[in-house]
Amino acid sequence: MRLSGKVAIVTGAASGMGKAIAELYAQEGAKVVVSDMNLDGAKHVAENISGEAIAIQTDVTSEEALQQLFDETVKTFGQVDILVNNAGIMDGMEPVGEISNERWEKIFAVNTVSVMKSMRIAVDLFTKQGHGVIVNNISAGGLYGARAGAAYTASKHAVVGLTKNTAFMYADQNIRCNGIAPGAVATNIGSTMTNMSQAGFGRQQLGMAINPRIGQPEEIAQLALFLGSDESSFINGQVVAIDGGWTAY
Repeated sequence: MRLSGKVAIVTGAASGMGKAIAELYAQEGAKVVVSDMNLDGAKHVAENISGEAIAIQTDVTSEEALQQLFDETVKTFGQVDILVNNAGIMDGMEPVGEISNERWEKIFAVNTVSVMKSMRIAVDLFTKQGHGVIVNNISAGGLYGARAGAAYTASKHAVVGLTKNTAFMYADQNIRCNGIAPGAVATNIGSTMTNMSQAGFGRQQLGMAINPRIGQPEEIAQLALFLGSDESSFINGQVVAIDGGWTAY
């Protein structure tokens, strides 16, 4: 029970990696808040989880909704020990010459701005209670330029910087912040890819040719568990690639 007594918020937890993380956290003793825009999906996860869990509908682009997420968590469980920022969407593989303002702003609202706002609420709470852990699900697209389009790549690179800066700024207050950078994983994030750029997609396929295999959400959850637990107490400000060796080429 590596998370016994802990309370964790996991965003985007109705499916994919978020679901796997929420399930594993609960299995390891955490009280879990399954947060997602898809309330029915979140409820299904929470109801079938092996432990204490509640579902909260959250539009991560709404600061009010994010505050409500934390408030309801504290009201229900009394504290928050771990925040997993997992919610995210893809772009359409557009290079910068094709990206629209609307797509750019939407990608950043979900992938970057919401992460900053949730972290801001979390560190305020963490500093008061004297401890806390943040795990940001970032993507290999936050480390390299050949894994997505311009908007997604830039949005995830920004979260890498935010993760490292937050780790440094709060390291003396018993607050840790790390990131995970999955490669290609079997999730439904592809459903957010609309109006695909054929030129951009063609370029990205060059990188896919060296991908050893597709990962499973449960494999990503194992790393999120380690970084959320006290076993990683001396790890702070790191972004760990988990991609089967894809970025080793």
